[in-house]
Amino acid sequence: MRRVAITGMGVVAGTGNGLDPFWQAVKSGRHCFSPLEGFDETRLNIRHGAIVRDFQPNEQINRKKLGYLDRFAQLALVAAQEAIGDAKIEWTETLKRNTGVVTGSTIGGQATQDDSFLRLYGSAGRLVNPVTIPKVMPCAATVAISMEFGLTGPSYTLSTACASSAHAIGQAFWMVRQGTLDLAIAGGSEAPFSFGYLKAWDALQVVDPEPCRPFSEDRQGLNLGEGGAMLVLEPLDAAIARGAKIYAEIVGFGMTADAHHLTQPHLDGPVRAMQSALKDAGLEPAVVDYINAHGTGTPTNDAMECRAIRAVFDRGADRIAVSSTKGVHGHTLGAAGALEAIATALAIKNETIPPTANFTVRDPECDLDIVPNTARSQPIRAALSNSFAFGGLNAVLAFSRHDA
Repeated sequence: MRRVAITGMGVVAGTGNGLDPFWQAVKSGRHCFSPLEGFDETRLNIRHGAIVRDFQPNEQINRKKLGYLDRFAQLALVAAQEAIGDAKIEWTETLKRNTGVVTGSTIGGQATQDDSFLRLYGSAGRLVNPVTIPKVMPCAATVAISMEFGLTGPSYTLSTACASSAHAIGQAFWMVRQGTLDLAIAGGSEAPFSFGYLKAWDALQVVDPEPCRPFSEDRQGLNLGEGGAMLVLEPLDAAIARGAKIYAEIVGFGMTADAHHLTQPHLDGPVRAMQSALKDAGLEPAVVDYINAHGTGTPTNDAMECRAIRAVFDRGADRIAVSSTKGVHGHTLGAAGALEAIATALAIKNETIPPTANFTVRDPECDLDIVPNTARSQPIRAALSNSFAFGGLNAVLAFSRHDA
């Protein structure tokens, strides 16, 4: 089977429009949460989130196409444009036929759906937009990317809650590795800042009123974020042959289901997902130097993840750097796995472990090296990126350094 390289990446997130602003924010531990605007504060307890403030889709997407794309698909398309440009892909008809697009999204076109429901139920039954269905469908991002570049290989969308884009990248990796695809554009996007969806999160009572503090003893919950993140995956030998920049290699993927509870995590599923990723990669636990944790900032999730890491790595867990970047870019739901895969690849490439931002007080239940507040210079031989979703759907990606 073929080795798989990451040769291009693109990001649009609360950190800004582009890969470099994302890395600078993640590396510095500078959170990008800001007050929500345009919502009735008397009806909503959520006060802030990681919003993409400088996004100008009309500058990067044809005006005709914009009318058919919900914000979540716009974020995905602009991230894909950056990733493909970053990889310096020179398209041929053969390559287009053998390139697939695999994306993840939890909710699809939520803003469009909210607007349509408001028109229908709240405004005397006015007609809804005739392109509501194409804008709402979660696969709209995949469709937009494939149409933009004329890519006709196997393409689809996964919706597995907060693990969606990690599942997407993992399956794209497998297809490139086994030869089904010669190139894959993989990642995810989400735009959750619509009133109806925020009210639903409000009802769960898991959103922190302050900037979230993963692994801190006084953590109170997560913060929502929006964004799009895309990676270009191709066979390592092809990347080397064309002189491509290589950020890292994806070497393994593992996924499991807890079959336990809709919202409460279970130890066994995350443990087996990490073990499966290591086995798929042929990696010994001793070579893993960094884990980009799911680390949402909720009391239950963070403690469980730390226990799972200890169960997999035993005494070796003490030497592994573990950090969550959600304290910077928020929990972007279906886009989270892709944003964090990019953070992991950049950590490997730049030999810099991003910190767990906003850390305050050490929690005895999170007794790992969680790299509090300040980045650390350190070579990384191999790394894992964890995504553990509602419903107990777990996905873990394994990465390794590429030594040119």
